[in-house]
Amino acid sequence: MPTPSPAPVRKRRLHPRNMKYFGEPLHRLIRGRLWLQVIIGMVLGVGAGVLLSPDTGLVGENLATALGEWLALPGHLFLAFIQMIVVPLILASIIRGIAAATDVQQLKSTGVWVGVYFLATTIVAVVIGIGLGLTLQPGRFIDAESVTRAAGGQSAEAVRAATEQAAQAQGEITLADIPGELVGVLPINPMSAIAEGQMLQIVIFAMVLGVGLLSLKPSSAKPLLELMGSVQSVCMAIVGAVMTMAPLAVFGLLAQAVIRTGPNVLGGLGVYAGAVVLGMGVLLLVYMAIARVLAGIGPARFLSAIREPFLLGFSTNSSAATMPITIRAAEEKLRVRPSLSQFIIPLGATVNMGGTALYQGLAAVFMAQMFDIDLPLPALAALVATALGASIGTPAVPGVGIVVLASVLSSAGIPLSGLALIVGVDRVLERFRTSLNVTGDLVACKVMDRFMPATISKTEELREERKAAREQDRQSTDVVVARSA
Repeated sequence: MPTPSPAPVRKRRLHPRNMKYFGEPLHRLIRGRLWLQVIIGMVLGVGAGVLLSPDTGLVGENLATALGEWLALPGHLFLAFIQMIVVPLILASIIRGIAAATDVQQLKSTGVWVGVYFLATTIVAVVIGIGLGLTLQPGRFIDAESVTRAAGGQSAEAVRAATEQAAQAQGEITLADIPGELVGVLPINPMSAIAEGQMLQIVIFAMVLGVGLLSLKPSSAKPLLELMGSVQSVCMAIVGAVMTMAPLAVFGLLAQAVIRTGPNVLGGLGVYAGAVVLGMGVLLLVYMAIARVLAGIGPARFLSAIREPFLLGFSTNSSAATMPITIRAAEEKLRVRPSLSQFIIPLGATVNMGGTALYQGLAAVFMAQMFDIDLPLPALAALVATALGASIGTPAVPGVGIVVLASVLSSAGIPLSGLALIVGVDRVLERFRTSLNVTGDLVACKVMDRFMPATISKTEELREERKAAREQDRQSTDVVVARSA
């Protein structure tokens, strides 16, 4: 009788503390209906901006400008705090998320398919945005006077002529330049990328570090993982404190934006805003269809499961700040494996920007129509590629969408002067973008959980994670007691 072969010895896994345990401050905000407070702040901000606008004649132009700056001060402080913590939060979350994978082979297969999925859904989002812009033509609802004011006093014809001249003078990237461009994506100097906020390079650096940690013995990787865990907890504590400013921040930023643009242009911009919201609704339907077909979960159940991260994304306007709640919803409501949710959601917070990509495509078409610039088929194809590239690696922080849009407009030869018209309504629309970005990450988690094979069962993985969390809590308690003694 042959001797039975010994059972394979499974390598001991790393168990970094799941980020969902850092979400208690955000849960308090959800229970306090932060999203409703934000909506009230938006309405009051628009009303205050209309009253204080120089066009109404109640206050002078200089006084209105000064009042707008002071009203926007809490908003600028809010943006600064969020931008301050997003780089360390994303860096730590991706490193720890990769370290939570069951093995390197699973990480490779998951990473490839996640990348393909992110790319495909982002292209769909851009096409939806451009298609709606060409169909509804919201740029035709902006009057010539508003265009001239946005262009700094120049007529639309003069702006168009200057734009065409600049586009002819700008050199195109040749086939020989592509290898150098690809090498330039790599973070040769990670510290410089972190200092400059180059999110795509930061993501690549974090992934390399995470894979390296996964290849080490747990005892060697533990110190760095614990450091990254401390960074996460500190960042989330800051987020929890800063988010209490969100309603006041929204009120001030919207009031200042309406003071600058004036109430007369709100009608035309309303058509543009309606087109963007309609596009977001179409993208949400696409996400629900993907969840139904590929993940086997119905729309009603899916929307119920993602309600908290969806509303929190709208309230905080940052998909990075919502990560603990998003991970909790993925694992507890959608029943996604922790090793997948901890990897996909931090990565998706900077790479999977479907809502942002849709907005950039539609906004570029809107601005081209506003300045009466034709976009032939090759220009539209280039716009898809540019919006796709710009959305990947976009910092998951409030207010950055308008900056990224500027790069998309420049590459398409569309004047940047029109940004002054849409900066006010952008404060509202970026909240819808954030909610859709969070939704896209959750759909990706559910789809990958269904199709990616697991090396261990989901029940065993959850049991190991909870056991490791209890052990970490016990060790932390022992350290506190020892210091007290």
